[in-house]
Amino acid sequence: MQSAGTKLTSKFKDWWKQGDYRFRFEADGDHFRIWVSDDRRPEEVELEGRSTGLQWFLSFYLVFLVESEGEHKDAFLLLDEPGLSLHPLAQKNLSSFFVNLATTNQIIFTTHSPFLVDADNLDQARKVYVSENGSTKATGNLNEGESRKSQPGASYALSSALNLHVAESLLIGCEPVIVEGPSDQYILSAIKTLLIGAGRIAPPKELVFPPSGGAKSVKVISSILLGRDDQLPIVLLDDDTVGRSAAKELKQELYKGVEKRILNIAEYVGFEGAEIEDIVPPDLFVAVVDREIRLENSFEDVHKASSPIVPQIEKWAASSGHTLEKGWKVPLAIAVKRKLLSQEIKKLDGKQVDDWGRLFDDFFERKQD
Repeated sequence: MQSAGTKLTSKFKDWWKQGDYRFRFEADGDHFRIWVSDDRRPEEVELEGRSTGLQWFLSFYLVFLVESEGEHKDAFLLLDEPGLSLHPLAQKNLSSFFVNLATTNQIIFTTHSPFLVDADNLDQARKVYVSENGSTKATGNLNEGESRKSQPGASYALSSALNLHVAESLLIGCEPVIVEGPSDQYILSAIKTLLIGAGRIAPPKELVFPPSGGAKSVKVISSILLGRDDQLPIVLLDDDTVGRSAAKELKQELYKGVEKRILNIAEYVGFEGAEIEDIVPPDLFVAVVDREIRLENSFEDVHKASSPIVPQIEKWAASSGHTLEKGWKVPLAIAVKRKLLSQEIKKLDGKQVDDWGRLFDDFFERKQD
């Protein structure tokens, strides 16, 4: 029993990459038990008490080992939606597992999960769909049968797999800094270009600013990027109510022990309630607002320095009877980016540039804390 458990532990490591598991077999009368432990949880727990993903993979692995060496040697394996209970990273490992198994057994499986689609070998994928006459068709033409572009159907898993593959390749060798939205991304990218051009910073890695879609979603994006290299990324949040609440939650939970990786934009602006727009020179931002949002009354006439600019824009528009479009900050940020990149950094306010430098220095220095 001990020898069998040791053998399974050794072989299982070659296939399962989601943990360093150790197995022990126990036979007690009519009962046979499999005990499992790992580095994170050294106490032994029966297999039934572990994750359904581990149970599924181990069961498949053991059955395949026996069947593939017996009567079903060289058999075709037909699997319907395998690994549904597995973590996304484990599904990717399962895909690699299938590639290795395919050297001895041909495998055909169905899936709707992009994590089980090998984006490097899409020539092996076949799309199965219901044709207009109601019959089922399988084709290697991944665009075939798409009558409505708004509902991609069977192609969605394939396009998602390709998108994930591209996104991962773009992050290789990069240092991600999670921001709240696209506006942050545009403005920080422009500032990065200016600072590098002036020789103020020389990032050891390419800085990228993936938007989380709002402060409330930062935890999810951080968890995903944590799985990429086992390091929590830097997060930059606004000093509004939602941003402060998100920062507090992150520091108490996911970022406990590495709280310095949560940055607040107010630290680099100098007043409370600041958002990413407030890190831009006020005169430049005001000029862009008046050019992009043309109202009878000029924003320059009502703007107050050293105060959050976004609420001022909203109040100014409302007082003029103008309704700002949903997502209005994004096109404004694009215009601000263009304006910033047309400037010579030496003509900008020196203190503002120093604040930018402190922020970008912290992107790397606080990652080391």
